[in-house]
Amino acid sequence: MTKKKVAILSTFYPYRGGIAQFSGALFRALESICEVTAFNFSKQYPSFLFPGETQFVKAGDTADEIPSVRVLNSTSPGTYVKTASRINQFQPDVFISNYWMTFFGPAMGTVAKRVSTSTRKIAILHNVIPHEKRFYDRMSNLYFLNNHDGFVVLSEAVERDLLSIKPDAKFIRIPHPTYDHFGARWEKQQAQVHLGIDPSKKTLLFFGIIRDYKGLDILLESFSKLSSEYQLLIAGECYGNFDKYQQLIESSGASDRIYVFNRYISDQEVAPFFSATDVCILPYKSATQSGITAIAHHFCVPLIATDVGGLKETIKHNENGLIIPFPEIDELLQAIQFYFEQGKYELFSKQLELENKENSWGNFAVKLLEFSSKLP
Repeated sequence: MTKKKVAILSTFYPYRGGIAQFSGALFRALESICEVTAFNFSKQYPSFLFPGETQFVKAGDTADEIPSVRVLNSTSPGTYVKTASRINQFQPDVFISNYWMTFFGPAMGTVAKRVSTSTRKIAILHNVIPHEKRFYDRMSNLYFLNNHDGFVVLSEAVERDLLSIKPDAKFIRIPHPTYDHFGARWEKQQAQVHLGIDPSKKTLLFFGIIRDYKGLDILLESFSKLSSEYQLLIAGECYGNFDKYQQLIESSGASDRIYVFNRYISDQEVAPFFSATDVCILPYKSATQSGITAIAHHFCVPLIATDVGGLKETIKHNENGLIIPFPEIDELLQAIQFYFEQGKYELFSKQLELENKENSWGNFAVKLLEFSSKLP
């Protein structure tokens, strides 16, 4: 039986970050059952638009070096045509694009529009309506969505956003698979010593890019009300100014128990952070879904999260984590205290271990291809 040919347009190595990790994991899952080619950006953003330190994997980082055709420049329309031409030369049965930001709507929408009509065109939607609004969002979304045949949504929240813009959209909802490329969990005390934190304290973790909507300020206010039995790890690069968080840390009365790693955390550094912690906190003010849940679940670390977006679809309240109704200081404080007083770690962690077996990249890839076969 002839294998399907699949083209994926996304950001891949040497770019870094959550979308590159997602795309790489999907590529590896598909390559075992398909003939697959990755089409990558030659230039993702103009440097002045990128809020972080660098868009690229740095020397010494461990990353899956996905082979890709680097051809699409997001701000050069000539490369939109060139990218579609290269994809059409490959003659894929299925074209997959990863969509996470409306900035890319014109570029990726034009590529999809020019891909052969004999190819089924599917977009995996990480976000549709952005957390941080821009004047061009609706127009960009419409253009992108109207040039695809079907969609994969990772949460009910993204499904609602999709249907609010394109009510007749053909879609399938598949949960974000569990990341499995960060290596094995470390022994807890070894990880705590490695990070230079106190092995005797109850450890909370805030992980990932720091942006206003992620609610680190709420967590810091809550943490200031906890006893000296607790310590907090903050690990991730701040997109924007960290000063307001630093002021909260200094005024908390607990600055000696707050450990800040304000930088990009490379793949090989992830394991000790999740191995050292008792619970991961997502105090988000808004969300669709979060790749952090997939990392935490890989390490079987329970989460406490706010009831925003699709977080409660994978964080099941009082089964594998806790969901608080609002992103409020006292709500989060009470949930943290309840989690430790009731000794929830073991129960939740065992449940996550069971769920990880079902929520694999291989299953995700198979469901995606089955969906593509049903499209007209």
